[in-house]
Amino acid sequence: MEDIKVLLSKNLLALRKSRNLTQLELANKLNYSDKSISKWEHGDAVPDIEVLKRIADFYDVTVDYLISDNTKKPELPEVTRTNMRNKIIITGLSTMLVWLIATILYSQLNIWLGIHYWMVFVWAVPASFIILTVFNGIWGKRRFSFTITSCLVWTILASVYLQFVKFNLWIIFIIGIPLQIAIILWSQLKSQK
Repeated sequence: MEDIKVLLSKNLLALRKSRNLTQLELANKLNYSDKSISKWEHGDAVPDIEVLKRIADFYDVTVDYLISDNTKKPELPEVTRTNMRNKIIITGLSTMLVWLIATILYSQLNIWLGIHYWMVFVWAVPASFIILTVFNGIWGKRRFSFTITSCLVWTILASVYLQFVKFNLWIIFIIGIPLQIAIILWSQLKSQK
């Protein structure tokens, strides 16, 4: 039997690569430095048991899987792919719920009051980005957070502009410039343990 340290390092490397994560991205998700991740993957160090459990939970595997010889298994456990697929489906269903509510609201306003309030669909766009922001914060990759946040900011500004178009509030888009700069600067922050 191979040394547990060697098995652990091989499995950590394989799992990280299977998720297409860099050491820095993984370090950000685990709230550790990329140097620690590198040491674990090279077998120079071993994470403590609490961190090992967090890593196992992050990859949806057991601690036993992390310290076992998994070379006989051609792929990652089916649970990992199924779990990722389920997360994407849950996110999609939640986003579609926003559009369903917007459609119901539009229909009810049209039927009961005779109002064609198409702005419910305009406001559904930033609401969808709010849902995507939440789920990406829970399950997603950090690099997508900045794109989603940028889209959220600009769609809110566009929705406000369209809501009050008769007041010609084009100047509201100037608010987006410092917000976009702040998002870009935020994306450049490096997390440290």
